[in-house]
Amino acid sequence: MRVLVTGGAGFIGSHVVEALAARGHEAVVFDVRTDTGSDVRDRHAVLRALSGVDAVCHQAAMVGLGNGFADAAEYVSRNDLGTAVLLSAMAEAGVRQLVLAGSMVVYGEGRYVCARHGEVRPGPRAVADLAAGRFEPRCPACGRDLSPGLVTEDAPADPRNVYATTKLAQEHLAAAWARATDGSAVSLRYHNVYGPGMPRDTPYAGVASFFRSALARGQAPRVFEDGCQRRDFVHVRDVAAANVAALEAGSAGGALTAYNTGSGEPHTVGGMARALASAYGGPEPIVTGEYRLGDVRHITADSSRLRSELGWKPEVGFEEGMREFARAGLRGD
Repeated sequence: MRVLVTGGAGFIGSHVVEALAARGHEAVVFDVRTDTGSDVRDRHAVLRALSGVDAVCHQAAMVGLGNGFADAAEYVSRNDLGTAVLLSAMAEAGVRQLVLAGSMVVYGEGRYVCARHGEVRPGPRAVADLAAGRFEPRCPACGRDLSPGLVTEDAPADPRNVYATTKLAQEHLAAAWARATDGSAVSLRYHNVYGPGMPRDTPYAGVASFFRSALARGQAPRVFEDGCQRRDFVHVRDVAAANVAALEAGSAGGALTAYNTGSGEPHTVGGMARALASAYGGPEPIVTGEYRLGDVRHITADSSRLRSELGWKPEVGFEEGMREFARAGLRGD
C-alpha cells in the first residue's frame, strides 16, 4: 500500500512512517518541515502528492490548547481549512481511504456518575471555583461529588476550547467527504500521546513534554491544579500501530468510524509526573494549584472497540514507557 502521510515529519507522523515501513508499505511524507515545505492548504501540492497513492493518513495539525482565543484563526486555518483542501483533492484524485488523527478532546469532560442522578454531564468549570481550588466538577442537578468513568465513542461531543472544536470539525468534514465519495474514513481519537521525539515545551506541547523538558533543565515538573486530574497516557508507537491497523483493515464506505485510542490505564497527571521524575532521577514535582481555562478535569475513554474490531492492543506499559521517555531526546534538543 502506498500511503500519503501528512505531517509525516512530525512527532506522531514520523512514527507512523516507521510503522508503515516495518509492515512493508510505502509512506510518502508530506510536511511543512521537509525541504519542499509542503503545506496541506496548498491544493496543487496536495494533488501532486496524491499521485499513485492508495490511502491518506492525515496527521498534519496545529495541536495543543494554545494561547486562549488569540490563535483561533490559525487553528481553524491549519486544521479545518487544511483538512477541507486535502479531502477536496482526494475526491478529485480518486483516493478513497482516509485515516484521521482525531482526539479525545472532542468529548470535553469525561463520563461522570452521580449517586443520586446517575450519568450526568457537568458544564464548564467556573473561574471562581478554579481560583478557589475547587477543581472537581459537581452534579449539575444536586451539586454532589461525581465519580469519573470511561467515555465510549457514542458519547455526545462537547469541545471546550478552540483546538477541540477544530478536531471535531475535522471529523465532520471527513464524514461529509465519505458520504459524498463513498470513501472509507476512520478517526482515531488519540489520548495523551507521549514518547521519543516529542517537541520541546512550546504553547502547543503536551504535558509530558513540559515535564520532561523541566527535568532536562534540572527543574521540578510543575503540576497544575491538585495533580489528581485523570488522563490516559498512550505511547506513540502504540498510536502508530493503531494507524497501520486502521489502514490495513479499511472500513465500510460512505461513513466515518471513530475509535478511542488509549492505553486503557488511566493515571493522574501528578502520578505521571512522579513516575517520570523518578525514572529520570530528577526533583519531585511541584503541585502549583494553577489552572488553564479550557482544560477539562477528567477524560479517559474506553478503547475496547479498537481492540475488538481492528485487533489492535497497546504493547508499551506505563512504567516501561516512562523509563524510555525519561532517557529519550525531545524534538528541538
